[in-house]
Amino acid sequence: MALPFTRRSAEKAATQTAEAARGGSIAMLPFAPAPFFADKNQAFWRLQLVGWGGSALLRATTNIANNAPDKLVLTLIATVTGFSISLILSVIYGRLINRRPLVTWSVTALALAMAVVISATINGWTLSLSQAGGDASFAQTVLSVFYLDMPLLAAWSALYYAINYYLQVEEQADRLERLEAQATSAQLAMLRYQLNPHFLFNTLNSISTLVLLKQTEPANAMLTRLSGFLRHTLVAQPGGKVSVAQEVETLKLYLDIERMRFEERLRTVFKIEPGAARAGIPSLLLQPLVENAIKYAVSPQEEGARISLTAQVIGGRLRMTVADTGPGLQGLPLVQRRYDHRGADQTASTGLGLANIRDRLAQTYGEDHRFEIVTPPEGGFTVIIEVPYELHREGDAAPDGPTKPTAATTVTEMPGERAMGTSA
Repeated sequence: MALPFTRRSAEKAATQTAEAARGGSIAMLPFAPAPFFADKNQAFWRLQLVGWGGSALLRATTNIANNAPDKLVLTLIATVTGFSISLILSVIYGRLINRRPLVTWSVTALALAMAVVISATINGWTLSLSQAGGDASFAQTVLSVFYLDMPLLAAWSALYYAINYYLQVEEQADRLERLEAQATSAQLAMLRYQLNPHFLFNTLNSISTLVLLKQTEPANAMLTRLSGFLRHTLVAQPGGKVSVAQEVETLKLYLDIERMRFEERLRTVFKIEPGAARAGIPSLLLQPLVENAIKYAVSPQEEGARISLTAQVIGGRLRMTVADTGPGLQGLPLVQRRYDHRGADQTASTGLGLANIRDRLAQTYGEDHRFEIVTPPEGGFTVIIEVPYELHREGDAAPDGPTKPTAATTVTEMPGERAMGTSA
């Protein structure tokens, strides 16, 4: 049975060593430290040998210091006796450790007392043989040895229970951690799966409208683009992460569908730094924001609206901003409202999309994120998301720690059907 804490520490150390090797120029040997309790049986024998060997060494050193080298044989016999009795005790304790406390401690006390008596009897007998003709009786010799063996075996018993209880506590903590991780993964998957029906409902309504109007070619084109978008979204694992660049590509597929409805009324601007483009974020995190912008900014206005997405790295954090030029929330009493991830003020929630994003951010980053909504006096609606910067690597479900990115900026603009080039 493995010790969870030690295994996790070793895995973390190995990961950090690998990261340092990738980031540096030195060659690293393929070394991964193995936890001491990865194999309980092997760890037990190592502790037995070290413990009783240390006891024998201490006794032998004392005998030599007291000019009694003839007692080295007695020391060897006492060590073998203690080693053998402790093996029997380990079998008994192993059967008692998961019993009720009353049974465990009462039987342990009885077994320990019997072990001390047996050990003292054997050691006293060998000591009396080496002191033939001495004044002390056999009972006195056994009693003198009894006070030496009792604390030694009692300490061994206490150490045995302490280590095994520690292992059980750590195993339970590891099991609880795995269950929490599975619950989080399931929650993230559920939140991710909410997006497809939410998006499909709106898109299928549009296709249905085109069919009723007998506009078969636009309806067929929208179905084809919808198929491409869904195929693209299925590549990412639910609860996994993609790079910002991949998220932007998914957004462009989605916008291709929406442009079938709004044409020149839908104008988009992307400003993505190269460093930010390589950052990892939960998949389909930004799509609900763009969908809300289309619903509340582009759709109700005859002239449409412009939707902009900005991604930049500030310090060790990734900031993403989705803004539109729609009417915003000007009908509300407050000119400017902000919503954080604690949900202190959610009276103006715009539906499933924003609530879904808040939940996904809380599940993924805990308290270490920022989710803010701003509606300035001049109109418009802006959502700001700020999370720790994590460099995304292909094949990684969850990228590792912060990595310093580059600072250059790339701007991509997509007004209407037209896509302009990039500039740095």
